[in-house]
This record gives sequence, C-alpha cells and structure tokens, in this order.
Amino acid sequence: MTAPKFIEIDGKRYLWRDVVKLRQEQRLAAAKAQQPPLFELRDDCRPVSERTAAGRYREPSLFSFFGHGRSARALKQQHPQEREPES
Repeated sequence: MTAPKFIEIDGKRYLWRDVVKLRQEQRLAAAKAQQPPLFELRDDCRPVSERTAAGRYREPSLFSFFGHGRSARALKQQHPQEREPES
C-alpha cells in the first residue's frame, strides 16, 4: 500500500508533502524560539556541594550550623547590633 498523496482537512484537499513540509518548518521555528527571563539571572557563587539541598545535606559546612549557612557579614547587615552607650 502506498502513502496517500492528498489529505482532506475540513473539506479541502492538501498535498501530503506540503503538510509534512509545513510541520517541519513549525518544528524548526519552535526549536529556535527563546523566552526572555522574567528576572535578572545571577551566577551562583556558592561551592558546588552547596548549590543543591542534597549537596548541603551530604556535605554540611562548618558555617552552616551558624545562621543557616549565611555569612557573618550577611547576618550583621540583616540584624545590626546596637552599640551600648559609652559611660
């Protein structure tokens, strides 16, 4: 049995090879499509083992127990300590 030369869609006859060609063009266009990011992308500067939750669980760092992995500088910026008045 040979492949049909024509296909009927909504009462109209189309050449099968034209339908295949249009579909290939659609696939190529979809593969080239890019979606812009919704927010600024930043590089992750953490060590490789700390970039995923599984990595942080497998290899906890010394500082992960203090401040949930935040550095001392980040903690000071979030919660500045008030100085005691000098007498």
